[in-house]
Amino acid sequence: MTFKRIAGVVLVICAAGLTNQSESSDKIAEYCRTFHQIQMDIRDNVISPDSARAAFGAVMRNLRAEFRRDTCRSIDSSYFVYPVKGYTARESIGSRGRGYRANGFDLFDSSVSGSHPAHDLFVRDKDQDVLDDRTWQPVDVLAFTSGLVLATETSWKYDSEYRGGNWIWIYDPCLDGLFYYAHNNIVEVQPGQWVNAGDKISEMGRSGYNAYQKRSPTHLHLMFLQLDVDGLPMPANTYEWLKAATVKEGSGVE
Repeated sequence: MTFKRIAGVVLVICAAGLTNQSESSDKIAEYCRTFHQIQMDIRDNVISPDSARAAFGAVMRNLRAEFRRDTCRSIDSSYFVYPVKGYTARESIGSRGRGYRANGFDLFDSSVSGSHPAHDLFVRDKDQDVLDDRTWQPVDVLAFTSGLVLATETSWKYDSEYRGGNWIWIYDPCLDGLFYYAHNNIVEVQPGQWVNAGDKISEMGRSGYNAYQKRSPTHLHLMFLQLDVDGLPMPANTYEWLKAATVKEGSGVE
């Protein structure tokens, strides 16, 4: 895949090259709300997989249309910033990338299990207090690429059975795909916000039913879904991108 990015982004409406910025901003806010509601409906089993698929495809096609692809330019691996501040791919990617398993994945059917189309990025936290054992500070989670924050979850509680915990969905219009960051402690972005690669979006946590268990080391769950022509998601392996990403030095609070 050719790596592309939006050049000179300050606000998402500017990056998209839109003529009616106010109208587009309102549309994007509505698309963000719709995307979030679809995720909630899937989680709560109040929508059928077919209906969820149709609704998801419609909102992603609409969102895609808000961005001008000619504002993207081909670049090298500096497009990516490693999403765990102060860590490298070699020391934090679980199982050297072998933990990625896309077979059987279905975003629209919450009853499907067994797949893991993502990479878990681990940190040094043996006592599981969500503080880096080297610095005694929280570990910053950074935006892997630039994009639009579509939806967040910030209210996970330790007695919840929801697996993703506090999560973030970000749409990268130049890769035309979605990044999902799960198990965060504190989420520091909001839907409709534009983030640049390397911006802090959260602090590493242990939220989520399985991630909270003692058996689970502290980690970030990172998934990328490539959109097809119909706006539907297909898992894609980010292992090579992660290995090539720029590392932002330092850990914890600046």
